[in-house]
Amino acid sequence: MITISNTSPICYLYLINCLDLFPKLFGQVTLPKSVRDELKAEGAPVGLQDWIAQPPSWANIHTGALTLSETNPALDRLHAGERDAILLARHLGADLIILDEKAARQVAKEYGFKVTGLLGLLSEAARLGLLNFPSAIERLQKTNFRASPRLLKLLLDRHEKEEKAIEKNA
Repeated sequence: MITISNTSPICYLYLINCLDLFPKLFGQVTLPKSVRDELKAEGAPVGLQDWIAQPPSWANIHTGALTLSETNPALDRLHAGERDAILLARHLGADLIILDEKAARQVAKEYGFKVTGLLGLLSEAARLGLLNFPSAIERLQKTNFRASPRLLKLLLDRHEKEEKAIEKNA
């Protein structure tokens, strides 16, 4: 499975101490060079800068040029990491792209990619028993991550129902 990630999912997984979910869920994750550059830029958490300076073996950094044969104004409006993640997904024929920004997700879907974001990743990890979803969301809410309270409540309620169903059937 070829999985591409943008900057923000990596940053937030780092902040909630869950970066180990990437290899557990996907084996390998490929990042465009611009994402690596954003993760090591001034202003990024120092520990994250150190992490990306010596990335683990599951984090593949693609340093090749990324171009698009046709023009797409929607791509031009995205941040470099989002744009390059989509271009890399096209270049590699990715199975999944992980993006949080609504505009980037829409462009990726227009190109036909399966898209998930940080919350989808955490939800899947919880479904597989890799983390406690309410605890992860609580840690995430202590960062500057933005999501609608309604969406968070919906996801928390769904996980609570799933947990109760599992307990009932056990």
